[in-house]
Order: sequence, then structure tokens, then C-alpha cells
Amino acid sequence: MLRSLPVPPFGELVITRGVAGLDQDDLAVVLDKVCRFGDFTPDNDSHGEHDFGAFEHLGVKDFWKIDYYDLQKQYHSPDPADPAVTCRVLTVMRADEY
Repeated sequence: MLRSLPVPPFGELVITRGVAGLDQDDLAVVLDKVCRFGDFTPDNDSHGEHDFGAFEHLGVKDFWKIDYYDLQKQYHSPDPADPAVTCRVLTVMRADEY
């Protein structure tokens, strides 16, 4: 017998006002840069987690960051690698909004 189990969300996307204010094409470019980001080095990713990146678009520095919360998003996840207890939140922002 199969039974259905609740599946937690894989995550959420948060964009700041500065990013949300971009026109549709530029927003697509910024989100594509987040998706394709691979410029991880020991200087910007010392723990090898690949959860932060920075790049420029239209002369503006943008940041993205992944945070790992419990499913209620009140505390840090007890085990970020376990999707059963973790909600990942990807935030994309302009550096001047930090």
C-alpha cells in the first residue's frame, strides 16, 4: 500500500526591492547569473558550501545567499542537508541594500 507523506518545500526565493525593480529582461539576467554562478574560490567559499556569490550587472554589484532554516523558518535548520527538516531560502539583493 502506498501512502502519501507531506513533503516540505524545497525552498523559497526572496528578492529585495532593488532587484524586484529591474525590468523583466534584467531580472531574468540577474537570476540567470545566480543560477550559473560558479566562481567559487577559497577566498569567497572557505567552507565549500557554495551558498554565497557576488557579481555585477549593469555596473551594480549583486549578492545572493542561501540560508537554511527549520520548516517554520524560525531557527536555523538542525540539519541543512536534510530536506525533511530544512527550508532553504535564496535571497538575491543589490550590495547597496545589504
